[in-house]
Amino acid sequence: METWVRFSAQSQAKERVFRAAQYACALAGDTLRRNGAGTGVLDGLRQLEAHLSLGRKLLRLGSSAEALEAAKRAIHLSDMVLRFCITLSHLNRAMYFACDNVLWAGKVGLVPSVDQEKWSQRSFRYYLFALIVNLSRDAYEIRILMEREVGGKRAKCSENGRLFQADNGLQQLGLRLQVQLQLLIRVLRSNPPLLLDVVKNTCDLFIPLDKLGLYKTSPGFVGLCGLTSSVLSILTILHPWLKLKP
Repeated sequence: METWVRFSAQSQAKERVFRAAQYACALAGDTLRRNGAGTGVLDGLRQLEAHLSLGRKLLRLGSSAEALEAAKRAIHLSDMVLRFCITLSHLNRAMYFACDNVLWAGKVGLVPSVDQEKWSQRSFRYYLFALIVNLSRDAYEIRILMEREVGGKRAKCSENGRLFQADNGLQQLGLRLQVQLQLLIRVLRSNPPLLLDVVKNTCDLFIPLDKLGLYKTSPGFVGLCGLTSSVLSILTILHPWLKLKP
């Protein structure tokens, strides 16, 4: 109960719940459409999805300032690569939230002249940049952990011994890839926060790619990706140790 109270008190947590419901509507709507559901049901789901999206925008008002503060904190990280990636990610998120606030103002009628399509495309571009930087940071973290994993002399000797047993270059390449894949799986299994972050960012990546027309999928696939990443985000809020740090 204590965990749930702490969860409910956070606006970010509420936004994640709205997000999960929004993408669940998108997934359900596409599934029902494929199964020949009536227009009344589909229209109702679209309206609910739009209301949830508007509610999320309201909950995100002021998030730009929070992202800028996070960027200011990230500047002081000692690792140069992490400092660059995390700072740039927060700056892109700040711009994404700013565009999102403009969209909200247009949708509720405060600024009726807002070009919804232009600002939506602009916000998704910033969102895409932030996700690319996040995945770059994940790749860097994975490389560091993999190097640390094989840092011992015994692991290096074992790998080299297997490679030297190969008869030709193709076998050596196959063995090397096999060793690297096993090492990657071992690193991700032993680091749940990193694994969750990789899966969450990968799922989220398909959303702006689809919205910007760079990689078109289907509403159902976008809904599934959004729902999956939302559930993972909720898990990191409920269990803070699952959140990748810093």
